[in-house]
Amino acid sequence: MSTRSPKAPTTVSRPAASSKPASSTTRTTSTAKPAAVKPAVAKPAVAKPAAAKPVAKPAVSVSLAEIEGAAAAAEALAAPVSVAAPAANDTAAAIAALLPTPPRRVDGVSSPNEYRPGLGSVALASAGPGDPDLVSVRTATLLGAADVILADTSALPVAERFAGRRTTITPLVDAEGLPLEPAARVKAAVDLARAALSVVRLLGSDPTTDSTWAVEAALLAKAKVPFEVSPGVSLVSGVTTHAGIPLTGGKSREVRIIDIDDAVVTWSDHADSRVTLVILNAADQASDIARALVEAGRRDDTPVAITRDGTTVEQRTISSTLADLPAAIKASRQSGPGLLVIGEPVARRAALSWFESKPLFGWRVLVPRTKEAQPGLTDHLRRYGAVAVEVPTISVEPPRTPQQMERAVHGLVSGRYQWIVFTSVNAVRALREKFEEYGLDSRAYSGLRIAAVGADTAEALEQFGVRADLMPSGEQSTSALVDEFPEFDDIVDPINRVFLPRADIATEGLVAGLTELGWEVDDVTAYRTVRAAPPPAETRESIKSGGFDAVLFTSSSTVRNLVGIAGKPHPTTVVACIGPQTAKTAEEHGLRVDVRSETSHVFALVEALAEHGEKLRLAAADAGESTWRPSRRRGGTRRRTT
Repeated sequence: MSTRSPKAPTTVSRPAASSKPASSTTRTTSTAKPAAVKPAVAKPAVAKPAAAKPVAKPAVSVSLAEIEGAAAAAEALAAPVSVAAPAANDTAAAIAALLPTPPRRVDGVSSPNEYRPGLGSVALASAGPGDPDLVSVRTATLLGAADVILADTSALPVAERFAGRRTTITPLVDAEGLPLEPAARVKAAVDLARAALSVVRLLGSDPTTDSTWAVEAALLAKAKVPFEVSPGVSLVSGVTTHAGIPLTGGKSREVRIIDIDDAVVTWSDHADSRVTLVILNAADQASDIARALVEAGRRDDTPVAITRDGTTVEQRTISSTLADLPAAIKASRQSGPGLLVIGEPVARRAALSWFESKPLFGWRVLVPRTKEAQPGLTDHLRRYGAVAVEVPTISVEPPRTPQQMERAVHGLVSGRYQWIVFTSVNAVRALREKFEEYGLDSRAYSGLRIAAVGADTAEALEQFGVRADLMPSGEQSTSALVDEFPEFDDIVDPINRVFLPRADIATEGLVAGLTELGWEVDDVTAYRTVRAAPPPAETRESIKSGGFDAVLFTSSSTVRNLVGIAGKPHPTTVVACIGPQTAKTAEEHGLRVDVRSETSHVFALVEALAEHGEKLRLAAADAGESTWRPSRRRGGTRRRTT
């Protein structure tokens, strides 16, 4: 029995490799040790932009033999460009005129570099195996410095992640959303380079296994345009390591990589148990391939694994044997492109799986926030395998009447206050913005004593060059601050006034507590919070129906506003809160708090959620269940408290 493949397998083996079919074009690299094995890459499956129509393949793959067929196109590229060189202030318009499709984003002047006469350059770069974090340092540098990024649709997420602030991004598709032919892609790059622009041609395929880069590079050379190639982490090495699958080890000393498409594969040539097979784009044909290998003589208990959406938080791996693979695929209810690995090393996945076993792997975590993103919070959630979905719930705006704040800043500079008390990051930012408005800096705090509630508040002060003199030693709350705040002593303290910049929500308890200690408090509205517009209907539906696994509440206002604009989270959604006041507000809104951080830092809240997720994972494993995501275990009502 046989299935189809576009190319003969690429083989990496020791010198004594078995003979290959006469019809194949097999490349063999000799190596003394298995450690030298460096398998190649295939195309990553990355989401296409909304404007593009779905297509069967994210990019056009052309063999080296077809370069000759592009001779006419190359001759056309050699002709002088018909677009006049742009002046410095016309760069954005010139780029738009040269591009084959409208640019995805043009922020003002599109070139980060001043216009320079002469010839630009083109870099052919790989977008990597899927996770943008795996892009090479060189490619990230090129993307950040580029004037224009010409990207395959599957590579757009990487382009948007690393593009410079003034970089223009355009997908290489025609008016119907279909990929352009190689000559058209290269013509766009050549025209831009001749306009003295730095161009990155971002490939959705990997240069090590796809000849697209060679075809385009040959045409660039024909047009006498300077180019370089920046490869990256291959799909094969990236996906298999993220799945916890080594490709060699024990008796397995040879790796063969096969891309299934059009040509016929003779599976009897690959029945040797000492050979590890890596088959690209074969997930939907995996059952047929398994049966063909068994019929060809491969043992039916040979370990096998299929990984889809590799290196991303959507990664899913099915582990089985050749005999049981069809049933395992049916039970998983998964479909779509994937990477198939067959061979003895797959058995080691049980001990080496590190990615899919993260405590929050695949969790969708809702993060209600102000319009200013929480620095590092998304990355910290990714560390544990979660996907953060940020929803603005409040907008921080200046006070309606700024005179009170202006008088307070004047009093601060003139020596009116002994203490300043900050209860939030927003208060720190509001005062800092006033300082900058008046041409002041952190030296204006000289001689003042600073109190702060919360690690994030203290960190915001440190970013301005100010260190807090007083923070609650335990629970980070205003009541805890009052407990540790010193009483006014008219002998020790030359001034009895405290400046309290706050939101437009009153803080009577803090003011009353400080007053009882003998201090005169200037309670000043430094900013106001305005409820944000409701999130998209799809997000609201996910919140109410249990599409999110967890929600992180970082303040009472995020609780009130999320419930106000989107409704209550589904009963199965894990609720995590910072501090007692936020937890109390959540409970007042009928939510049961599952996780509460010991400190007020958002990272501590993520750590607490990860610990909770690990407990759920272990409990699911003990029960013989494969998933511990709350969104996959809906049912029951447990949210309301009494």
